[in-house]
Formats: sequence, C-alpha cells, structure tokens
Amino acid sequence: MSFKKSEKLYKKGLVNLVGAVNSPVRAFASVGGNPLFIKKAKGSTITDVDDNKYVDFVLSYGPMILGHRHKKVEKAVSKALKNGYSFGASTEAEIKLAKIVCNAFPGMDKVRFVNSGTEAVLSGIRLARAYTGKDKIIKFSGCYHGHQDALLVAAGSGLATLSLPGSKGVPEGAVKNTLIANYNDLDSVKAHFEKHDDIAGVILEPVAGNMGVVTPKDNFLKELKEYLHSKGALLIVDEVMTGFRSKFGGAQELFGVEADITCLGKVIGGGFPVGAYGARNEIMEMVAPLGGMYQAGTLSGNPIAMAAGISTLTELKKQNPYEKFNEIAAILEVILLEKAKKHNVDIVVNRFGSMINPFFTNQEVTNFAEAQKSDTNKFAVFFWELIKNGVFIPPSQFEAWFLSSALTEKDIEKTTKAIDKAMEKVAASF
Repeated sequence: MSFKKSEKLYKKGLVNLVGAVNSPVRAFASVGGNPLFIKKAKGSTITDVDDNKYVDFVLSYGPMILGHRHKKVEKAVSKALKNGYSFGASTEAEIKLAKIVCNAFPGMDKVRFVNSGTEAVLSGIRLARAYTGKDKIIKFSGCYHGHQDALLVAAGSGLATLSLPGSKGVPEGAVKNTLIANYNDLDSVKAHFEKHDDIAGVILEPVAGNMGVVTPKDNFLKELKEYLHSKGALLIVDEVMTGFRSKFGGAQELFGVEADITCLGKVIGGGFPVGAYGARNEIMEMVAPLGGMYQAGTLSGNPIAMAAGISTLTELKKQNPYEKFNEIAAILEVILLEKAKKHNVDIVVNRFGSMINPFFTNQEVTNFAEAQKSDTNKFAVFFWELIKNGVFIPPSQFEAWFLSSALTEKDIEKTTKAIDKAMEKVAASF
C-alpha cells in the first residue's frame, strides 16, 4: 500500500498550515508517520488520495452515522443549496430541526443552534452560570469539551494524544473557576462542594469518548444528579459525541438521568458544522432575546446544515439501527478479544451503543488515569497495521471508534482479518 501522495501533500501543507493539519489529532503524532489525506467517501468506505480504500470507523468522529453521502441526505443538501448558502436571517428549517431535537430529549423544551460542539458547551456553561448566579464549574479529568479556555484543563483526546497537560496561552484567571474531579468518583465531586459554595454545576460526557469509551458505573450519573440538585447546582451533559448514537435521543436517558442542560453537535448536522444547547423553558428563557444571557452567531442555524440535520435524523429514526449497532459492537468486541488472546496481547475492550475502543492494557478502564496506563506504543503498531489492511480508525488510543448503519458483512470480514494481522504484528514487535 502506497502513501506517496499523502506524503507529498503533507510536505506541501507544512508551508501554510500548522503541522499541515487543522486539528492536532490528524497529524498522527502519537502513532508516527505522516497523516493520511482523504479524497472521497461513500457508504462505509473512505478513500485517500493514493486511492487506498478503508472501512471507516472514524466517520468524521461520529456524525456520519448513516454512512458517507447517504442518498437522502445528499438530496436534501442539494435542494437546500439551490435556495442559497446563508442568509443571516431565520428559516423554517431551523424550526423543523428544533422540534425533532426537542422531542428526542425529555428534559428539553427549547434549543439554540450554534456552529460547533465547542460553541455549544461554551454557551451551555454560560447559561448554567446565568441561571444559578454562581461561577464555578466542575469537569472530570479526561473529558474533553472543546478548546475554550475555561475547560482546557485535564482534558482527554488530543491533549492526551500529544501528552500535553493543558494549553499554553490559557491565563490562570481563565481556569480559576474550573474544578477537576475524577470520572466515576462521586466523592471527588462532593469534596469540591465541601470547599466551595459557588458551584454552578458539573459538566460531563455521559459516556466519555475522549478517553476512549468509558461508561458510568454503579448509578454514578443518577447519584450525581441527585447530589447536585441537593446543592442547587445543575447537571450539564455534553452529548456532542454520544447524541443519537446509542438511541434516538441522548445516552443520558439510558442511564435514567435527565440533564438540566444538554449540549449537542456532530450527528444533528449530518456532517456539516453544527452544535446546539437546550434545556427546559425556565432555563432557556434566560437566553437572549428572552433573557439576559447573551449569545449570538451569524451562521447559527445555517440552512444547509439544517437541511442535512433534518434529513439525517429523519432517516435515522426510520432506520432505528440501535439494536443492530449493539450486535455489531458485540461482534467486534469478541473479535478484538479473541485475536488478542490468539497472539498473546493484553487488551480490554469498552463499548457502548455504536461506540467501541480497545485499550492495550490488562486492567479495567473506568477513568482517565486508568486509560493512560494503556500501552500507546502497541496501539501505534496496531493502528498502522490496520491502515495497511484497509481499516481506518482514529489515530489515538484515547478516541472512540464509531459504527455506521452502512457497515456490511464484508466490512466486518475485512475488519476481522485486519485485526488478526494487526494483533500478530503487535505481538511480534514487543
């Protein structure tokens, strides 16, 4: 398999792009080698500039849940394009998508569309502070909520991949109201409340996909919500990654929890830049023009993104692929474990709905500290062997794999053979 054109584009990109990429994980820093440059995709397959084809488990980090270029989504986008690209004014499509999203979340009466998950979280936190009149926010180590200053501490995903503890350029004052707790550890949350009386709320991913798929244990979310309300604080659930991926709606509902504020992105734009935050009426009516919490955006509710989102969610509800996702994820888990055992490689596999991730460790992974004990050198070997055998996964031990409803039996067969070869390569390398 040749990567000559990707290598050429990488060198060319270094001239005018930072690291030749527009997002750090794409640089392949933790797995070595040059990044791949993608030319096109269709269904479950993605193709790079060297015409290498891969079964795609990245799926633009989640939103391509129907597969790439689904015919109904493509038709809806083409139709919307004929009417214009952006108006800086309201459209009927915004109302339609808002109704679909609100109906999918029991605790959501109103929603505000923005342009990214980062913007959704930024706004959601501002809203929590406006509603409670308090300043401090608790986040969990290893949960990534975008690159805003206040939350770019103890983050997972790209920062973990690059072994960075935080980010330069973030002043101390920006994080003075951010407190860090340990995921799946309610006592670490309670400890902060014992020291501070101005905590507005807690933000978390219901299933942490930025430390490699970590699920809440032992009623953690329910107990957290009950405790927060006893303290007059809000639960902010970041479903940018998990929204519509484990059910039609939020992963929070599967854990018996209703967020006070929910942040969304990814799937609700069908692959176009979009985000949203929503809550019950009494909270959302704090937002301008109804209330005093200001947030605005010229491109928010972009008509093309709205068309893609409406089409994607409508088709997703019709397909209802969630039982199938669980079955495929279970099959992949067995394949990963069996092939690892065959070649005497230690791994554990975490999965939830249409998200799955193998960790190169022999210990259970329930938080970020445990995830970081994984052998990233083994993962790098595993990654490149999968690539060479036609399977595209995120270039980081700390990123979830995603499933699409476009996956076929042939894709699973190809992936099985690739995993077998990759585990064999890992075993031979260490």
